[in-house]
Amino acid sequence: MARILAAMSGGVDSSVAAGLLLEEGHEVVGAYMKNWTNEEGLPGDCPWEQDIVDARAVCDYFGIEFRILSLMDEYRNRVVDYLLKGYRDGITPNPDVMCNREMKFGIFREFALAQDFEYVATGHYAQIERDEDKSVDIFRGAKGKDQTYFLALLEQWQIREAMFPIGHLPKPEVRAEAERLGVPVAHKKDSQGICFIGDIKMSDFLGHYIDDSPGPIITPDGKEVGEHRGLHLYTLGQRKGLGVPSNTFGKAYVVVEKRPDQNALVVAFDGADAPKLYATRCRVGSISVTNRPLAEISDLSAQPRYRSEAVSVEPQFLDDGSVELTFEKPIRALTPGQICGFYEGEMLVGGGVFQEIHHEK
Repeated sequence: MARILAAMSGGVDSSVAAGLLLEEGHEVVGAYMKNWTNEEGLPGDCPWEQDIVDARAVCDYFGIEFRILSLMDEYRNRVVDYLLKGYRDGITPNPDVMCNREMKFGIFREFALAQDFEYVATGHYAQIERDEDKSVDIFRGAKGKDQTYFLALLEQWQIREAMFPIGHLPKPEVRAEAERLGVPVAHKKDSQGICFIGDIKMSDFLGHYIDDSPGPIITPDGKEVGEHRGLHLYTLGQRKGLGVPSNTFGKAYVVVEKRPDQNALVVAFDGADAPKLYATRCRVGSISVTNRPLAEISDLSAQPRYRSEAVSVEPQFLDDGSVELTFEKPIRALTPGQICGFYEGEMLVGGGVFQEIHHEK
């Protein structure tokens, strides 16, 4: 049996993960990562105090040790600064993916190994397979719930000691396991919002740190149809919250482009013929691989966002380490700064960051 440090969020998933490990006979210690306390008074709900109470209650119920790791400086430096810089630069970063790479399987993992733990466990919906040579592969979670996309930037050295105890279960069965185990948080709702920051609109969070910079909202032919508050508050493919009525029955505007040199937000009527909304070719950089080089994978597919399917791609590997992808079909709203997850069938094989999008028109 192994000595495991379990990341405890105070929620159902991490609580069931710890409980299942205990039932298997492992030595488990629970730890809460205190990454954000909203000392700056942002609007929204940052429930860290209640989460600590709940995580402690679960550990007390199981009769295991509970620790609190104060990692606020590291989280600000590695995740929040990355998030704000990305939006200031006009791209759309993904803090959840970066939080996994830098915090849960970065600093948290380092702490665990330094304290003589053999593994770290989280409540991710993903599955691990270990070979005899101790190399590790990550596979999608059970049908209906899969979070491997958020692990796309992890490398072999980060996942070698990872455990995902609930990855084989769909969400309803995890809830049922919480009832069976009798954990105090069995009926707690799932958390929402930004990783560790809480239930806050991204626009409100960004507005606290980045000043508004109003400019025109225009159509592709240059017609002005409204005014935006700042390009950082919008993302490609966005339909809601534009504040621009189309005045055409059955039609809605969608963001298709940002023009920083003009401080202009470009919108078009949503649909397959919307200019610059669909693309089949792009360049992905900052590549990470979980086990072996992408060039060795014969049937590569790419998942452009969390709630989307993986689509077969033809890769062309470039000398600078990036890769040009050609999707087998047009993909809606590929967005610079977002994460591209790479798969071989059900196996996660790596990830990267969208850098350049080559639009159809």
